[in-house]
Amino acid sequence: MTNLSQDKASLLEVDGLSVEYRLKGVSLRAIDRVSFALQAGEAVGLVGESGSGKTTTAMAIAGLLSPNARVSGGQVRYRGNLLSIDNDAAMRPHRWTETSVVFQGAMNALNPVHRIIKQIAEPCILKLGMSRAEATARAREVLELVGIPTDRGTAYPHELSGGMRQRVMIAMALACRPSIIIGDEPTTALDVITQAQILKLLGKLRSQLNLALILITHDLSVVAESCDRVMIMYAGRIVEDGTVAEIFAKPKHPYTRLLIESIPNPASGKRIIRPIPGDPPNLMNRPSGCAFHPRCPSAMGVCATEVPSLEKFGWGRVACHLHRSSQEGRVAVHA
Repeated sequence: MTNLSQDKASLLEVDGLSVEYRLKGVSLRAIDRVSFALQAGEAVGLVGESGSGKTTTAMAIAGLLSPNARVSGGQVRYRGNLLSIDNDAAMRPHRWTETSVVFQGAMNALNPVHRIIKQIAEPCILKLGMSRAEATARAREVLELVGIPTDRGTAYPHELSGGMRQRVMIAMALACRPSIIIGDEPTTALDVITQAQILKLLGKLRSQLNLALILITHDLSVVAESCDRVMIMYAGRIVEDGTVAEIFAKPKHPYTRLLIESIPNPASGKRIIRPIPGDPPNLMNRPSGCAFHPRCPSAMGVCATEVPSLEKFGWGRVACHLHRSSQEGRVAVHA
């Protein structure tokens, strides 16, 4: 595994993680040998189109894969200790207390028939052994932390706005004082003003509590505002990994470059969205070689036959034949 921060111990280490889904009697590899490290207090964005594997990666780390999925390879370590991510019973003590998830769609994640203060207090009772009074006090504390008046704790989810419900989800994730928060597109379906408020809140909490954040999104502009580092995923693999500043200034993988070019930037006069040609790959018929080569404007002959390895490049990592040490004798198949 390649660690971007070799000078200090990692909070979380993911090494060679692979996940398969069983669908109609066929095993489909959704995650293919994903490796990365996460430091305490660091914010990392997982970015890619729908189906790229970013949510599956995060849910595997939390031990929350769907019943038709299985971990087929690799391992995950938290503070140096191996996690049994494929064993639900073994992972239960780690959820909420070490790693917690802020799901997208708070209205679907919250129980509509229970008041929010009860829902926030519940994990404190189950995971930390608090009394009901202690858990309720903790619930009030985290409500204040996320900017919700404590008297709103008696409200039901449907009585709150979308932004307030998302703040409740963040409060629940913080209740048991975890070290890692996974945000599964936490600003989806929110208006841009509320989205900015939620991202600002996550940044403030991360700094205040020294939280590590894994932010799942398809929106690079969200990552630019919220993260230190970004990992670009395509067809279940990390194709580029680097600091946010480096990725935006000098993207190395053609897919990363096209993602950035697809973002409109009115400030610079760029208002036209340039879409990425073609469609994301079908896992039942994955392209040979580099999975991106059918859509890549820089593809070469080798791209259709050899899967590029994820290698250290400068301060980051990239999986692209364009950046291998030797390019002699390779002929471009696309201009």
